[in-house]
Amino acid sequence: MNTKTTVMIVEDHSGYRETLEVALSQVGDMELIDQFATAEIALRKLQDPESTKPDILLLDLHLPGMSGLEALRWIKEYSADTEVIILTQSDKVSEVDRALREGASGYLLKSATLKEIIEGIKVVRQGGASLDPEVARYLLHALQRQPSPAPSAKTLSDREHEILTLLGEGFVKKEIADQLSISITTVAYHVKHIYQKLDVVNAPAAINKAYKSGILNPENKD
Repeated sequence: MNTKTTVMIVEDHSGYRETLEVALSQVGDMELIDQFATAEIALRKLQDPESTKPDILLLDLHLPGMSGLEALRWIKEYSADTEVIILTQSDKVSEVDRALREGASGYLLKSATLKEIIEGIKVVRQGGASLDPEVARYLLHALQRQPSPAPSAKTLSDREHEILTLLGEGFVKKEIADQLSISITTVAYHVKHIYQKLDVVNAPAAINKAYKSGILNPENKD
C-alpha cells in the first residue's frame, strides 16, 4: 500500500518544474507522479479513468492556453479528492478570491522557499489550509476596505465559530482537537456543518467567506 503523498505539477516553466521535482525527491513521504506544462494536457490525464489521481496538485495560474483558474473547476470535477495548491507569482486579491471559491486548498507565491512549499503540501494533506502570509495580508486588507455586510442567515454555533477561528489561524483538525480537548471526529463533524452552512467546499473558502460575511472580523487578525 502506497502511503506516500502523490503530487502532480502543472507549470509551464521547465526550470521551476525541475526545481520542484528535485525538492520533492528529497522528501521521503512524497512522490511526484506527473508534471505538465499546460492545463489541457493535465486535464486529459485526470479525465482518463485508468490514470492515478494525485493527492496534491500544484497549479500555476498563468499558463499558455487554458489558465489555472479556468482549469481549477475541471480538475475538481475530474478528480474530486485531489487537493489543489495554487503556486503562482500573482498576488492579486481577485485571483486569490476566485481560486478559493473554485475549490483551491492553498495559495502560495513562487517567492516561497522550497521548505515552505513542502510544508504547505503537508498542511493541506492533513486537512488544513495553506495561504502565503503576503497573500493572506493582502486579502485581509482588501476585506477591511469593504463595507461590512450582514451576517449569514445560517449562523454558526459558538463551537463552530471557535473551530472556524482556529482554522483561520492555520490549525489543522488534530491540533484543533487537542486545543479544545475534543475528539478529531467531533472536530470533523463541526467542520462539515460549517462548510454546509457557508456553502463552501474547504477551509480556505470557508475562511474567505467568513471574513466577507462578517462572521469573522479581519480587525482581530495580526
